[in-house]
Amino acid sequence: MRIATYNIEWFSHLFDDSDVLQADDQPSRRHKTTRATQAKSIAHVLNAMDADLVMIIEAPNTGHTRSTTRALEGFARTYGLRQTRAITGFANGTEQEIAALYDPDVITCHHDPKGTAYDADAQEKAPRFDTKFYLDTDVDDQPDMHRFSKPPLELQITHPRRLRLIGVHNKSKAPHGARSEKDATRRSLANRRKQLAQAVWLRRRIDDHLDSGDDVVVLGDLNDGPGLDAYETLFGRSSVEVIVGSTEDPARQLFDPHASVQINPRQGWTLSTARFYNGDFRQFVSALLDYVLVSKNLRPKARWQIWHPFDVPRYYRDQNLRDALLDASDHYPVTVDLVDE
Repeated sequence: MRIATYNIEWFSHLFDDSDVLQADDQPSRRHKTTRATQAKSIAHVLNAMDADLVMIIEAPNTGHTRSTTRALEGFARTYGLRQTRAITGFANGTEQEIAALYDPDVITCHHDPKGTAYDADAQEKAPRFDTKFYLDTDVDDQPDMHRFSKPPLELQITHPRRLRLIGVHNKSKAPHGARSEKDATRRSLANRRKQLAQAVWLRRRIDDHLDSGDDVVVLGDLNDGPGLDAYETLFGRSSVEVIVGSTEDPARQLFDPHASVQINPRQGWTLSTARFYNGDFRQFVSALLDYVLVSKNLRPKARWQIWHPFDVPRYYRDQNLRDALLDASDHYPVTVDLVDE
């Protein structure tokens, strides 16, 4: 079984308000890329990956007249994808939904959220992801209220192995909208506190599943990684490390080899899943933001791959795939194959 995560930049803007695909020569939200080029490139990458299930981060919008599942299933029909069925969870107001596109002939899949509404007497529990979570993140002995702007998508799938999947798009740490250096610092700290609270919330849900004997896969854009910003020393750990779990209890840790590379402070090289243009440097910069984390029982069966157009020789040599990866999004997919030994 192959599972993938793919953050597709502004996928929503390829559809009109009736979820009709606009694959024309008008500009997409990708820089200097038409909607036709981006749409064709997305389909090319999805076909090349040939995953049984793709967790799509920044999926088309749901709201008013729009439907994420209708848009994705229409896209699949247009380009003849074998992943013909789409599934979503709790909709959000950001035009960046979390959804899964999958092959119903291979996988059975349903939205299966856990947890209840917040209980003031049960602060150690993980409430449902569309509700509220209270955690003191500014060290004033008063619990702060946190919400997910994009509630994680909890799925139960069978293929024939039964798995718990959690699709995630965690809070960005970037100080968007800052008007001064002081304001940027304030926003960065607030964003990191919120991101860490989301990581703790996720980790508690993971522990609930492990306590129930479930095999767990957490995948998506975590918007973080060890050592990615200067504020990490104030908080002790990155949110990725929180989600992975404590080194004191390795049996309950999640694993992605790419995350392990980043956690090693003496590692002289790095990996990346995203590429952004930096105006200050006037060049592209790379970051490792996307992960597929698996629980202990799955680790021996798992084989990972970042679909990076420059770092993987066979992708670089395939010009059509290389161009499609660059035109489709500012992120690259990550796949994991779960194989029988």
